Amino acid sequence: MSGPPPPYGLLAEVTHRCPLHCVYCSNPLALLDRQDELATEHWLRVLGEAAGLGVLQVHFSGGEPLVRGDLETLVAECRRLGLYTNLITSGLGLTERRAESLVAAGLNSAQLSIQGDAAEATDLIAASKRFDRKEAAARIIRDAGLPLNMNVVLHRLNLDRLDAIIDVCVKWGAERLELANTQYYGWALRNRERLMPSKAQLDEAVGVYARRKAELAEQLELLWILPDYYETYPKPCMGGWARTALTVAPDGTVYPCPVAAEITTMEFPSVRAHDLAWIWAESEAFEAFRGTDWMPDPCRSCPRKELDFGGCRCQAFALTGDAGRTDPVCRHSPDHHLVQDALVRANDEDAAAGGDLVHRRPTVPAREG
Repeated sequence: MSGPPPPYGLLAEVTHRCPLHCVYCSNPLALLDRQDELATEHWLRVLGEAAGLGVLQVHFSGGEPLVRGDLETLVAECRRLGLYTNLITSGLGLTERRAESLVAAGLNSAQLSIQGDAAEATDLIAASKRFDRKEAAARIIRDAGLPLNMNVVLHRLNLDRLDAIIDVCVKWGAERLELANTQYYGWALRNRERLMPSKAQLDEAVGVYARRKAELAEQLELLWILPDYYETYPKPCMGGWARTALTVAPDGTVYPCPVAAEITTMEFPSVRAHDLAWIWAESEAFEAFRGTDWMPDPCRSCPRKELDFGGCRCQAFALTGDAGRTDPVCRHSPDHHLVQDALVRANDEDAAAGGDLVHRRPTVPAREG
C-alpha cells in the first residue's frame, strides 16, 4: 500500500525564546519555556529521521534560533546527512564569530527579518530599538559568505513605506526579499484590527511591487506573498494538509504547518513518543485533512478542490472554531461574511485606527478573550 509522498522541508522551531515581541508573530499565544525544549540529542535523532523520511531542507527557526548554544551541532549534523540548512533569524545576537562558526558547521543560507525601513518601525512592531543590530547582521551574513535573504511582514502600519523598505534591503545587499503580507493567526489575529490594510493601500503596494520587481530584476529577487483576505479563493494550505513539509515545535510536537498549534481541538503527535516516519504516514492528525475525502460541501463538489484543498485548516479553525469547514476566505464559504466583515472594518478609517497593539509576550494566556 502506497503512503503519502515524502515531505521535502522541515521547519525546526528550536525555541520560542526571542528578543523581539512582534505583534504578528506566528508562534502560538501560549509560548513554551526553555525547560520544555528538546535537548540536543533529541534534535539529532529528529534530523536523522527527517533525512530518512526524504526531507531535503531544514529551516532553523524559533523564536530566535541563535539563543540555542547547540545550533552549530545541529547544523553540522544536517551537513553530515546531506541536508540543506537555512537560518531564519532576527539578526539580534548574530556576531562575526557566531556566523563564522555556523558557516564552518555547514550553514548554507540565512534569512534576516526586518519590521520596516527605520528604527521607529522596529520599536513599534517588535518593541525593540535595535534596528542598528539588524543592519550589522546583514553585513555579518554577507561577510561570512552566505547569501543574504530578507523578509518583511507587510501590514497597515508599514505598507505605505514599501518603496523605502525595498531601498533598505537593496542597500544592505539582499539577494532575495520576501514581501510577506500578514497572515492572520496567533498574535497577528489578536492585532488584526490594527494590522489589516485597506484596499487602497494594497492596490498602491501592488503597483510598487510590480515597478520595483521590474526595475531590480537583475539585482534582487522580489517575492510577493498574497494577502489572502482580499483574494477570491483561499491559499492551498501548504500545498495541501501534510503534503510537502512538517514542523517540529520546541517541545517536540509535530505539526503539518507552522501554525497548526492553533487548532486546539486536535491532538498532535510528538517525537518524544513516535518517530517522524510514523507521524508523517500514519498519525491521525496528519491523516485528518489529507486529500479530499474529508471535505464538506461546497468544497466536495467544487472543481477547485484539487487546487486549494478547501483552503487553510488553521484559518478555518481560527475564524469558525471548526478546522473541517471551508476556509472563510473562499467566496463560496458559508462563513465568508466573517472575512467580509473584517474587510469592511479595515476600510473604515475610524474603525481601523482604534485599539492598542498587543505585543508577543510569554505572560499572555493562551486563550485570553
